[in-house]
Amino acid sequence: MRTRAAIVREPGKPWEITELELDEPRAKEVRIRFAYSGLCHSDEHIRTGASVVRLPMVGGHEGSGIVEAVGEGVTRVAIGDRVVCSFIPACGTCRYCSTGRQNLCDQGAEMLTGLLSDGTVRFHDGGEDLGGFCMLGTFAERAVVSEASCIRLDDDIPLDVAALAGCGVPTGWGSSVYAAGVRAGQTVVILGAGGVGSNAVQGARYAGARHIVVVDPVPFKRESALGFGATHAFATAAEAREAVRELTWGQMADHAICTVGVLTAEVVSQAADMVGKDAQVTVTSVGNTGETQVQLAANGALVGFQRRIQGHVFGKCNPLYDIPRLLRLYRDGQLMLDELITRRYSLDEVNVGYQDLDEGRIIRGLLVHDGSGE
Repeated sequence: MRTRAAIVREPGKPWEITELELDEPRAKEVRIRFAYSGLCHSDEHIRTGASVVRLPMVGGHEGSGIVEAVGEGVTRVAIGDRVVCSFIPACGTCRYCSTGRQNLCDQGAEMLTGLLSDGTVRFHDGGEDLGGFCMLGTFAERAVVSEASCIRLDDDIPLDVAALAGCGVPTGWGSSVYAAGVRAGQTVVILGAGGVGSNAVQGARYAGARHIVVVDPVPFKRESALGFGATHAFATAAEAREAVRELTWGQMADHAICTVGVLTAEVVSQAADMVGKDAQVTVTSVGNTGETQVQLAANGALVGFQRRIQGHVFGKCNPLYDIPRLLRLYRDGQLMLDELITRRYSLDEVNVGYQDLDEGRIIRGLLVHDGSGE
């Protein structure tokens, strides 16, 4: 079978739309006809070379669609099921899955190579083998993935919003609820109000934060953050810090969460400068490979005030539990997902979508594959 896809051949070049050969699913694998894929900044990192991956690679790690075929031994889903793909697989049996840390599943070790569990790939271009980003490749109209990456959807959950639950929604929401551990009445600063930051705002609101202060230089994103539940929004960290000082009578924030598109040492330092004693800086963003993003003076920034720096994957969410949970919160009107989708793009417009993302025009762009069915 052949399928169209957006791929990266070498860093710094635009996404290339091409047609690839796709193998049939092997044991414990399924073929999915993707309907939608979110345009996440992590895919742009592999295109620019900020993240070092095995190239060439099929982009996309946030998608939903229909199961078309299954390999031997598949039990989690069946042909015809509507599914969302988690960018972190959850095998259910490794040390981390079996101790309630599915976001650290051992199968996630091949996220940057795209290799499936048998060490091979299913996409081919002549004599060249291509992996799918995060072992998915949702920028392809069809892909073969592990059943460990698939979560069946309730029939009343739309496929378009479901796609966002594969990465950005749980990563942002979990940044506040799980990774930071925001509690009722606390003050939270969120640096970056894009797709992940907007969901960190929603998570902080859900946890009962009293003050949710957003920092983003883009007016559109600041306004949007207020709609998702932020109580204050500022263009610069300096403005936000002064407001936090006044709101807390000088005690400063309980949490600062970094959700900017590209993490830098300056952002981490700004976050640490926002929080008070026994407070936490939660790092969700990633930066350029090879650069050092955490550079703090231990005496004042960490030891003296008993502060913590917390990194995490997927918002410390458990895909098999939290993705259905978040989609049910959406169904019950407690989580805003439709509002995250600023614009929809065809596969051929993927470079336009990322230009819009880089220039701050969208919260989340959605790639719509032909024949999506919805």
